Amino acid sequence: MTDETLDQLGAALSDLHRVLRRRAIQRTGRAALPDAQVEVLRLVQRQPGISVREAAERLGTAANTVSTLVGELTTAGLLRRDRDPADRRTVRLKLTDVAYERIAAYGQYRRELLAAALAGLDATDRERLRAAAPALSRLADRTTELP
Repeated sequence: MTDETLDQLGAALSDLHRVLRRRAIQRTGRAALPDAQVEVLRLVQRQPGISVREAAERLGTAANTVSTLVGELTTAGLLRRDRDPADRRTVRLKLTDVAYERIAAYGQYRRELLAAALAGLDATDRERLRAAAPALSRLADRTTELP
């Protein structure tokens, strides 16, 4: 791919993320969580029971930064910290019911926004985007694995 194509892809993905996030937050009527907190919540959703240290490694950030984020999310009622029964020094992270409800509502609004936007595209563009979804998901996974 050319630099121009890579720039166009990056800009399109960034714009889409920003618009979907902003519009979904407006529809829920809640204050937006900082991106760093959202990253922690999404990670814990994908890997319930992950430790703070493991989360820091996965997110590529310092453990004390993740610990601060976990504290904020716990105070907000979105995250639960449980001691690991096998190693009482380790804390395992889990989403609360409130977090699951908030994530579900956000996902529903995001799906509705995407469906409405897709409905305005022609059938060829919709099919291309449908076909590209698995590759974009793999691209996101691959990007997180890079140094």
